[in-house]
Amino acid sequence: MTQPQAPNGTPPQRSATRRSPLHSLTRWFDSWSQVIPEGEFGIDWIRALPFVLLHVACIAVIWVGWSPIALGVAAALYAVRMFAITGFYHRYFSHRTYRTGRFWQFVFAVVGNSAVQRGPLWWAAHHRHHHRVSDSPEDTHSPARHGFLKSHIGWILDTGNFRTRLELVPDLAKFRELRFLDRFDSFVPFLLALSTFALGSWLAVVRPEWHTSGWQMLVWGFVISTVVTSHATFTINSLSHLLGRQRYDTGDDSRNNPFLALLTFGEGWHNNHHKFPTSVRQGFYWWELDLTWLGLLGLRALGIVRDLKPIPVQAFEKQPRDQR
Repeated sequence: MTQPQAPNGTPPQRSATRRSPLHSLTRWFDSWSQVIPEGEFGIDWIRALPFVLLHVACIAVIWVGWSPIALGVAAALYAVRMFAITGFYHRYFSHRTYRTGRFWQFVFAVVGNSAVQRGPLWWAAHHRHHHRVSDSPEDTHSPARHGFLKSHIGWILDTGNFRTRLELVPDLAKFRELRFLDRFDSFVPFLLALSTFALGSWLAVVRPEWHTSGWQMLVWGFVISTVVTSHATFTINSLSHLLGRQRYDTGDDSRNNPFLALLTFGEGWHNNHHKFPTSVRQGFYWWELDLTWLGLLGLRALGIVRDLKPIPVQAFEKQPRDQR
């Protein structure tokens, strides 16, 4: 299969019809190296090993213990990175529901990348494709088509989903800094992991009464926080297409789920979003809590973002299956 040419002279991503351990190891650091062609599925376990080890590392909590400060850092990093995924990766990069400058766009991309959910171009391209084929056989994380486990986590390990589909994000791929971040998407998470370890080690010296350490902060602040953030995000692929109510007929199984909306800062109003994906706000009524929307209002007040796209007036028209 001929790979599409990337915009602005970006080198085309090479196809690898024959996988080798060396190729898989290379993709740990360079996500655009030796990419498997579309249509070739199956888990490349060597490439997936860091993701698997991240989950296994949670067991280390048995040895490192816990402290209030470590739990606080873990919670703070969950909140910051969940907001980055929902407000930046999703509502900005995937749907362009508001505008910002190039500097802040890059800052948003870096913070989102720290959540260990690949680069901004890959994330946005995959999500745009999801909206085009939602709950059809081509939707790789449809629980109705592929089962819960595949829809929740299996899809991200499939070799056929690894390539960044630059042809779906030409508006983003023209920025060289976003291309760099997407290609070397493990760099920012590595720096975050290193920073949590350094923080814990420093606190162990200056505040020994807080009973933390470098390893404890690494496990809680990076490992556990990352795993929880990932699975909370993945519930929108899986559970939000299984559990909840459908206000709108969208032609797919997207549902509104208040519990998932709380967990993911507003993403659980998923049926609302599938009906009107260009709206920056996904909780349409006052009782539909959308923390990401509130956060973006704060960024607008600071002059960081602008031109937030409102809820279309059609959203408030009576629907045949309206279950408000």
